[in-house]
Amino acid sequence: MSFFCSKFAAFFNILIFIMEKIDELDRKILKIITQSARIPFKEVAEQCGVSRAAIHQRVQKMFDNGVITGSSYSVQPKMLGYQLCVYIGITMEKASMYNQVIAALEKIPEVVEAQYTLGAFGLLIKVYARDNEHLLHLLNSQIQEIPGVANTTTMTAISSPIYRQLPIEI
Repeated sequence: MSFFCSKFAAFFNILIFIMEKIDELDRKILKIITQSARIPFKEVAEQCGVSRAAIHQRVQKMFDNGVITGSSYSVQPKMLGYQLCVYIGITMEKASMYNQVIAALEKIPEVVEAQYTLGAFGLLIKVYARDNEHLLHLLNSQIQEIPGVANTTTMTAISSPIYRQLPIEI
């Protein structure tokens, strides 16, 4: 457990360092680009009252420092035939099996998110399935067959009324 505590402490120290380096202009840029990832830097520059080069440099610096971790388009899973969104709580045989369980879960494309948690489950994963049969296959033939997975509890999402980025305070 001290391994995770030391890793968390190191991550937290880096996070504090990065947050101290993010100034008001960076926050304004983040607020604009998180609302529309397709907005041209020219428009961001106009809204911020600085040059396009300044925006480009600031955004690149935030990428380099891990403040921005990527840019992507959101695709509606239902448009690709995935009718079910489920959250699966995973109880592991031993916490020390975490890395091998995560490595196996990464090989399952329908697993789109994983959280290492405290509480009832060691892991909480988000999975998309085409239908009940596909979900059953994922559970019985893939997820529950991973060495280290002791038990699973499945919760089906019937609606996703809130989906957003964290607010950027200026």
